[in-house]
Amino acid sequence: MRLVLVLIGTVLLNSFVAAQSPSTIRIATYNASLYGKKSGQILERLRDGRDQQAEKVARVVQTIRPDVLLINEIDYDADGATAKTLAELYFAKPQRKLSPIDYPYVYSVSSNTGVDSQLDLDQNGRTNGPADAWGFGVYPGQYSMAIYSRYPINYSSIRSFQKLLWKDLPDAKRPVDPKTALPYHDDELWNQLRLSSKNHVDVAIQIGETVLHVLACHPTPPVFDGPEDRNGCRNHDEIKFWDHYLSNPAADWLVDDQGNSGGLAVGESFVIMGDLNSDSVDGDGKRQAIVDLLANDRLYDPQPKSKGAVADSAGKKSAARQKADPALDTAKFGGNLRVDYVLPSRTLKRKDAGVVWPEKTDPDYEMITASDHRMVWVDVELQ
Repeated sequence: MRLVLVLIGTVLLNSFVAAQSPSTIRIATYNASLYGKKSGQILERLRDGRDQQAEKVARVVQTIRPDVLLINEIDYDADGATAKTLAELYFAKPQRKLSPIDYPYVYSVSSNTGVDSQLDLDQNGRTNGPADAWGFGVYPGQYSMAIYSRYPINYSSIRSFQKLLWKDLPDAKRPVDPKTALPYHDDELWNQLRLSSKNHVDVAIQIGETVLHVLACHPTPPVFDGPEDRNGCRNHDEIKFWDHYLSNPAADWLVDDQGNSGGLAVGESFVIMGDLNSDSVDGDGKRQAIVDLLANDRLYDPQPKSKGAVADSAGKKSAARQKADPALDTAKFGGNLRVDYVLPSRTLKRKDAGVVWPEKTDPDYEMITASDHRMVWVDVELQ
């Protein structure tokens, strides 16, 4: 009798799992520009539930309603209070009569930004400046990331590569001073530099019977440096990390902060997303890394587009220099560029995709003015 009950229970559980397995999910990334001038400022702003910038961010989220969402540029704190407050007081509260959306699973990503290296990384003769942190930042956790999910995050299996050394990346682009033809950082500094300006994380999410690996990062902009192009080199290699992570599952140099080595196993479902700060055709930077990533045979580029980006570029002087399709743009700077990406694995079938960039005549245009970036979303079918 007990065996019969166990078998019945197993059948019921499997039926429940099947019923909870969605056929299609929506994945999105959005650089929300929620950073302050000092530690704790953003959390303080959010606590009354009436911050105007956060309300605009929430309107975008409630309009698009992603199942899995990456927010770039939101403060990290050890207890995740800032990220959770955004979810509870803004996403889960109706904005302008929009339906609230609950994210029961939130992961606030620790970051190298603002973490003092105690070294003179920018070679200006001083230490303790924002450019001397392991990742540029005025305070620890500035410009960090958070992942929001309607489905369970496997927190115990999260892999982070916050402390991975830049020098350990194969063929790392070590910055060189063009005046002397010598490395910009001497060996002592170079051997300590971290690759990630924020972090690179692999976050497993259980969606019905599918495990989705969210591979998230936010490389440094390839500007704000000197002729040595140290930020351009770092941006290139931060993006190149994912190419290695997908192509070298057994790589022994790919050691995470938890002490585990290797890249992502073949056959796993994943999505690479974030503000990668690199356009494959236009803008500054060493573009080969993003070109190579888009060509990786384990993923595909759904090429999300918007009419608003096309309208915004029309008539600009920079439009004449733009070589890429302006409909693909995701950020309103540098003449408008495509720098925000959602790149699914080939195990996930594309259903739809878009960029939230309404035209200025659209009544919803005002909600996107919270940031100079636009939300990018992709609908994928789970297989």
